[in-house]
Amino acid sequence: MPETLELPNGEVVTPEDVFLFNDYPYRFAPLDTGEQDSSIPRTGAENHEEYDFKLVPLYWGGSDMDVPFPDEEALAEQWGEDSRGTLPPAEWEAWLRSARKDERFGDDEVDALARELPTGDDGVLAAIRDALGL
Repeated sequence: MPETLELPNGEVVTPEDVFLFNDYPYRFAPLDTGEQDSSIPRTGAENHEEYDFKLVPLYWGGSDMDVPFPDEEALAEQWGEDSRGTLPPAEWEAWLRSARKDERFGDDEVDALARELPTGDDGVLAAIRDALGL
C-alpha cells in the first residue's frame, strides 16, 4: 500500500495528516497486504484477511475503533456528509469547542485531542503546557 491515501474529496493525506471522517479526527495507516492486525475486528478469518489501509481515530487508535478498508472505493462508500478531510487550524478549534459541549466526548478525550490536532496553538502558553504535560 502506498504511503499516501486519496480521500473521496480529492485530498491526498499521509499517515501524519489528521482529517475529519464522519465527524471525528482520524489518521490513515497503510497495511501490508495480508498483514494480520489485531486491532481489526474479525468475525471469520476468511472475511477479514486483507485490507489495504485502516483509518485510526486520533484518540482511540489501536483499539477496536480502527476502521479497515480493502480499497479507496470502500472508503468512498462510507464517506458521510460529516466527513470533510483536512481542516485549517481555525476549523479544528471550532470542532474542539463543539466537542467540549457534546456529551459523547469526555474531558480527557477532548484534552488529548486538543494536544494532537493542528490548531495552530503554538504560542508561549502552548509550549509551557507541553513542558508541563498538560
